[in-house]
Amino acid sequence: MGCDAFVLGGGGLLGAAEVGMARALLEAGIRPDLVCGTSVGAINGAAIALEPSLAGAERLLTIWDALAGDEIFDGSPLRQVAEVVRSKTALHDNRRLRELLREHLPAKTFEDLAVPFECVAASIERSREHWFNSGDLIEPVLASCALPGVFPPVHIGDEHFYDGGLVNSIPLNRAVTLGADTVWVLHVGRLEEELTPPQFLWEVGFVAFEISRRHRFLRDLEHVGSDVTVHVLPSGLPQRLAPTWSNLRYRDTRRIARRAELAYTATCEYLEALT
Repeated sequence: MGCDAFVLGGGGLLGAAEVGMARALLEAGIRPDLVCGTSVGAINGAAIALEPSLAGAERLLTIWDALAGDEIFDGSPLRQVAEVVRSKTALHDNRRLRELLREHLPAKTFEDLAVPFECVAASIERSREHWFNSGDLIEPVLASCALPGVFPPVHIGDEHFYDGGLVNSIPLNRAVTLGADTVWVLHVGRLEEELTPPQFLWEVGFVAFEISRRHRFLRDLEHVGSDVTVHVLPSGLPQRLAPTWSNLRYRDTRRIARRAELAYTATCEYLEALT
């Protein structure tokens, strides 16, 4: 019997594209036997694992409606300054995001989910990826989303954790290791952006960042065995160069609905072409 896995990558509010991809898959009757997520993909993945159905896709949309409300990022610049003074290392408190997850993910533990789910975070003390798959659900998901400088690290057990995207931006290999033979890769669209040598000094950081976040996935993709089928779903976004300032606009909620709709349409077309 085969094992279908949904693998969801990181990318902040760009992760709205994954909502459209998930909706198209679930509408087509493709239900995951396993879900692995990183960063915002951990939020999306937990929601899908809780209810891998069209109703679950609707639940995911309500989460993104809340994210679009901008309360996650503490509103005014004055509050941001106050938080930096208080924490010394982050622009925003993660309190509201924690509340949102508890409100919209009515599952207290990984064991409460309908299908197995795992999320990854970066251990500060060990400089290693750490996978969470049992016990409390919310704090590990919060840890997986702890973007350095934006949110504070999350303290779990004897360790502190930052965003899982630092160590595994699209956890393909994890799903394969756990026995998946068909993997559906849901991502934020950056994989499709053309990467070229920088022409200006300000582009150097963008290019270096993209190499850092893409290289492991591309390596893992090259080493997938012939017995595993990998579907890298399309985002439907227009082609653009990777080094753009919009990739740093983590608070820009204006394009959420459009990203989700474009990815939904593109994924529906992709699935039709498979039949």
